[in-house]
Amino acid sequence: MHIVVKSNNLQQSGLASFFSNTDATITWIDGEDQIPEADIYFDHCFDTDGFAFPMISQKLIFVNAVVEYGQSIPSNCIRYNGWPGFLHDTHIEIAANNPTILNKAVLLLNSLNKKALTAPDQPGMVSARIVSMIINEAYFGFGDAISSKKDIDTAMKLGTNYPFGPFEWSELIGLKNIHALLQKLNENSVRYAIAPSMIHEL
Repeated sequence: MHIVVKSNNLQQSGLASFFSNTDATITWIDGEDQIPEADIYFDHCFDTDGFAFPMISQKLIFVNAVVEYGQSIPSNCIRYNGWPGFLHDTHIEIAANNPTILNKAVLLLNSLNKKALTAPDQPGMVSARIVSMIINEAYFGFGDAISSKKDIDTAMKLGTNYPFGPFEWSELIGLKNIHALLQKLNENSVRYAIAPSMIHEL
């Protein structure tokens, strides 16, 4: 199996482990490269560069589109959560508004020794939405001078056994990504109103 992955050099180092235990041949490209024929395509730069493979219509394309709905990308695409810290060696969170495409993606991932965690086709899917809400609440607390960022991170790690505290998560993921997701979610629900202290740091 041949897989084409669009990513920048920094992203490639993080993605390499995801593909390390597969028998697939991986071709890495950036925006300058010609796109070769492949069995599967991964567009890891969607959030920053826009859709990378508009000319590919007959093959499955995995798109790192955490914030967008599936209807905003072509029908042969599967959204996946490629935010830093969320893409694991053994599993990947995916979503699509087309059940047939979703089932096809699950089978393909299984053939690559990956477990697909299917999520609703909503902004943030499941894990990114939850973590973004936790980060937002931490910013509300920080803005109200409840505690320092360091102490809030320590309390969350010790109290919930999370690998990172909310402010550590925000640095790893990127505050602009968190803000973009919360802004999208806030369009339909006031419960996702963004903490003023987060906006102040952007």
